[in-house]
Amino acid sequence: MLGLSPRLFWCGTKRPLMAFDRVLLDLVLTLHLLFIAWVALGALLTRGRRWLSWLHIASLVYGVFIEIAPLPCPLTLAEQALERRLGLASYQGSFLQHYLQLWIYPNLPYALLIAAAVAVCGLNLAIYIRRARRGAFSTRS
Repeated sequence: MLGLSPRLFWCGTKRPLMAFDRVLLDLVLTLHLLFIAWVALGALLTRGRRWLSWLHIASLVYGVFIEIAPLPCPLTLAEQALERRLGLASYQGSFLQHYLQLWIYPNLPYALLIAAAVAVCGLNLAIYIRRARRGAFSTRS
């Protein structure tokens, strides 16, 4: 026997992390990043795919709503709960505020970050409006 237990990772906390919870946290973080990339870049991937376009438009509307509404994103809540369960310090605020300000734009005011995110969503919607005017939604499915 190798003597392996579910407690495989140690991150400097007082107790070892459960391997499953760590994998689950990584999965939620990855899903969150993929959703943000989908919202930001989805219009580039949906050309000629009507059903995918409508899915992306719904994602855009949800993305704008969740950023400007006083409600937390369910993925952010899941991340924070898993971090607390693992004994890690959990961040406060939104995913965008924490990670984008931490890694990419450290001195950018939060209000400007949200305005930029909404502008990216607006640009995507403008692409769809242009496609609709050209009849791209009526000819393909």
